[in-house]
Amino acid sequence: MSKYTGYHGNALEFLKSKQIVVGDSVKILAELTYTGIIMPRYEHSDDKHIVLKLRSGYNVGLEIKKITSIEKIKPADRIMRKIEEVKSIEGLPKILLLSTGGTIASKIDYRTGAVTPVLTANELNSSVPELAKIADIDAKVLFSEYSENIMPEHWLKIAENISKYFKSDYSGIIIAHGTDTMHYTSSFLSFALAGFPLPIALVGSQRSSDRASSDAALNLMGAVKFLVECNTNGIYIVMHQDENDEAIACHIGTRVRKNHTSKRGAFQTVGDNPAFIIYNNEIHRNMKGDFFITKNYKQKIKLNQKVALVKYHPGYDPNMLKTIIDAGYKAIIFEGTGLGHVGKNMYPVIKIANERGIFMGMTSQCIDGRVRMTVYESGRDLLSLGIVPLEDMIPEVALVKAMWASGNGENHDEIKEIMLNKIASEFST
Repeated sequence: MSKYTGYHGNALEFLKSKQIVVGDSVKILAELTYTGIIMPRYEHSDDKHIVLKLRSGYNVGLEIKKITSIEKIKPADRIMRKIEEVKSIEGLPKILLLSTGGTIASKIDYRTGAVTPVLTANELNSSVPELAKIADIDAKVLFSEYSENIMPEHWLKIAENISKYFKSDYSGIIIAHGTDTMHYTSSFLSFALAGFPLPIALVGSQRSSDRASSDAALNLMGAVKFLVECNTNGIYIVMHQDENDEAIACHIGTRVRKNHTSKRGAFQTVGDNPAFIIYNNEIHRNMKGDFFITKNYKQKIKLNQKVALVKYHPGYDPNMLKTIIDAGYKAIIFEGTGLGHVGKNMYPVIKIANERGIFMGMTSQCIDGRVRMTVYESGRDLLSLGIVPLEDMIPEVALVKAMWASGNGENHDEIKEIMLNKIASEFST
């Protein structure tokens, strides 16, 4: 990393004139007094500001013309964090952690103030030493991507790696994952690895580990405790229950979605309580019965990306749907209004899709409740045009399941049969 990464023009000249580089700990007097670490900037940043990481972990941009003075407290090369050896306790259960990116498995580079991935089990234990008292953790980096960059091919890679541990001495597997698309990944794994004998927990963090309000460590500790003590299998998302630090929620991977952009309790089980809650260091089971119908593990790590999610809205142009049909898509998931409706202007194109043997499934834009297409005439019309109601399946889950079904089914009827077969609690009871 350059001593002035991201700085150019006036900001670069300002830092050079003050003999300050990225990673230096400084005290700045402007409208207020600030103390922190000079941070690198993004490539396309302006040349009017410098960025400072405060002791709270937050970053602040300071306009250079308003800076009265800047004093170097410690140079970058003296601000180091020692990775201490954390000895594992003999006899503890073993957990495998697969890192895909995000902030959950990360550390702070105290030279630059940047958040970087944890690459070894030793670094992970050093960052969250409490983990070494719960389990013996092996860490492996699969890739390092922001969650918005994780694509179906990444789902395949994760599933293929997990399948290698079908017969192992691990008590469970953690997948460190960015939060924005975590429920897409958990959905695919729920179908592709249905019946996998070990519990699998996807864990993320809404607040990065350099912030005082970070949820990273508690989510990770909750996931490890859950895997060690849950006595079940299946795919789960393990995150904060709410803004407080008292409860960690364990959501079934096909019944959960991210419902808030930034709150620590962003994830919620749709239509029910989370399957498990970790409260006061005890695991409480909420849901009754078997979560996962498939008992015998037979991996089906296949998919077909030629599936579309169509969110209907007033004014939706049917020609957009015709483009999808002409592009050779094998399945279309409609996110309809209310009980499962789309405007009658869509009917002629939907008829074409049905005639071409494209599977069409209906979900609802409503957060809760079931699709009921027999209540109104418009719903019955859509049934006659070949659209299949998908009960209370979450639209994103239906999209992923349709990709998986299209990869494992040869034709419309086989895809339909797979879509209506309850595999991993994608329909609620």
